[in-house]
Amino acid sequence: MAEHRTITLLIVDDHPVVRDGLRGMFTAGDPDPAGPRFEVLAEASDGVEAVALAQRLDPDVVLMDLRMPGGGGVEAIAALARLGARSRVLVLTTYDTETDTLPAIEAGATGYLLKDAPREELFAAVRAAAEGRTVLSPAVATRLVTRVRTPAAPAVPADQALSAREREVLELVAKGTPNREIAAELFISEATVKTHLTHIYGKLGAKDRAAAVAVAYDRGILGRA
Repeated sequence: MAEHRTITLLIVDDHPVVRDGLRGMFTAGDPDPAGPRFEVLAEASDGVEAVALAQRLDPDVVLMDLRMPGGGGVEAIAALARLGARSRVLVLTTYDTETDTLPAIEAGATGYLLKDAPREELFAAVRAAAEGRTVLSPAVATRLVTRVRTPAAPAVPADQALSAREREVLELVAKGTPNREIAAELFISEATVKTHLTHIYGKLGAKDRAAAVAVAYDRGILGRA
């Protein structure tokens, strides 16, 4: 990421005190002098308002709460995906149950973080989301792993099974590794990484990196002991 790049944000939460706290945090900026600047373009108190503002302001990242009266986060995420919005959605919520996490990721969220995350982790997650990288809170990833362990995931048809290389790529994607670093670590080209990702999406029935990681946890491809 270029030095001093500005990442624009839309904060969506039904609690004014939470919105004020987040705005203040991002206005104060990243303590890393080489890190990007953050600019909060607007705030929304529900999903309906969030969709309208995201369309009008085109922020880089939407920080989205989930359970809000007047329009929930999952519905807003799905609406932004249908509209082809450029903005990446990073869920920031207190809820980490499977009934919250999977629908949000399947709807198109780039990442999922809990509100008790340290400031540095939140900044890093926003930077990753702005770059299109998958961000999953460790607690959320753990819950997804727990979900797929019982009951056992059904057998995957042979023609839909991931190859060893595809599994290596997916494991790195789950860690939030960008394509360039995946290519370097596996000694392959970025074009080959993209080809592997295309095959992974097709086999898992996923439309993007976050969905592929979620499906992989759901099927036990990632996270099994």
